[in-house]
Amino acid sequence: MISLGTLIAFGIVSLGMVCSPGPNMIYLISRSIAQGRKAGIISLLGVVLGFGVYLIASMMGLIAIFNTVPVIYTAMKWAGAAYLFWLAWKMIKPGSASILEPVALPIEKPKRLFLMGFITNLLNPKIAVLYISLLPQFQNPEKGSLLAQSAILGLTQILISFTVNLLIVLTASQIASWFGKRPTWLKAQRWIMSGVLAGLAVKLAVQRR
Repeated sequence: MISLGTLIAFGIVSLGMVCSPGPNMIYLISRSIAQGRKAGIISLLGVVLGFGVYLIASMMGLIAIFNTVPVIYTAMKWAGAAYLFWLAWKMIKPGSASILEPVALPIEKPKRLFLMGFITNLLNPKIAVLYISLLPQFQNPEKGSLLAQSAILGLTQILISFTVNLLIVLTASQIASWFGKRPTWLKAQRWIMSGVLAGLAVKLAVQRR
């Protein structure tokens, strides 16, 4: 099976990706601030279901499909990079607001919150890259079933992401309140997050299949 060292290395990669700003973080923070922790947790459960879909797809041979028809991967890669660039621009365009600033979002029902969290994660290019490009690099055919290895690695990533995102949901209001009293920091946060998103977009665009 997977060695402890490999599992730890993959866990570090997963932690780094979930801690970097992206669509999931933006959605969860915005929803938690606008509608409260309960709404944030329901949205997070939808996000987790999205992880599950990617894990199952990975276990069923999604990688083989992309290797067989590389144009599909290329199209998805460029679409993901464009989406990240759009998010980066949205952060700093004239009249834009930080995700830590309270906004008047419509109050959504639990079913819609769950669905929005699921769709946000399903269309998240960072997660697609994680399962399509990174996860296979931690698998070793000599260590046993690749199916079992995919399951172990995927569940590790889901557990780490759930834990970090839950902390984000539970502390979003306090973080927003701290930044709200410090407008300079709020502006800096927008530019830093925009830079990170743009960097992820460039990295995704130049990444080889």
